[in-house]
Amino acid sequence: MIKTSDIEYAVDGKTYVGFLADGSNGNRVPGILVSHEGGGMTDHPKERARMLADLGYVAFAMDTFGEPMTSREQVRATIAALTADLPTLRKRAQAALEIVKSQPHADPKRTAAIGFCFGGTTVLELARSGADVDCIVGFHSGLQTSRPQDAQNIKGKVLVCLGATDPIIPPEQREAFIQEMEAGAVDWRMEIYGSAGHSFTNRYVDALNLPGFAYHERTDKRSWRAMRDLFDEVLGPV
Repeated sequence: MIKTSDIEYAVDGKTYVGFLADGSNGNRVPGILVSHEGGGMTDHPKERARMLADLGYVAFAMDTFGEPMTSREQVRATIAALTADLPTLRKRAQAALEIVKSQPHADPKRTAAIGFCFGGTTVLELARSGADVDCIVGFHSGLQTSRPQDAQNIKGKVLVCLGATDPIIPPEQREAFIQEMEAGAVDWRMEIYGSAGHSFTNRYVDALNLPGFAYHERTDKRSWRAMRDLFDEVLGPV
């Protein structure tokens, strides 16, 4: 039985509301942080938290923005501000990670962080900060950072899952990420999926009619299996 609840928390005086899905059934299990896309706390990250709970994990979908996104202009401005202020972004992610670890049925020594689009950027920055997290997975994840040298701080294993035709994550960004990971001696892998664009995990994105953005069921399923394989390798079976 999955137990769900909203959790209100504060960072630097601002209130955030995340979503917890506990599939532990009273057992001690790994805790997974889920980080949402640029659209904010929508149904998509909550669904992913529930999917993780279905697998037996304790999952917490963090609220990165602390407010609803009501326009594309607001999304762009919010993302630009956080991208330019990595200490703030990392601090918000760290606060959410601590909530995961504090759950009574979550094993704080077995944790992972996954993210979608800007959420992938968020969990990668959490890793670059040196956070104690065992593995990090980014789906159609933004890879750029103003502090590539911080890759040397990454403690966990990294997986990024990308669409070959994603206009947001072009080949040159992928290559720069490869160089960053190698320079930081990170245990990393990158999977590139043919015919997939941006937001390939999000079945709601087609309604936005954005060029290059589309749900891609085959890639969604394959990338989720890749995440599960990494979890089994690093966190152990649940």
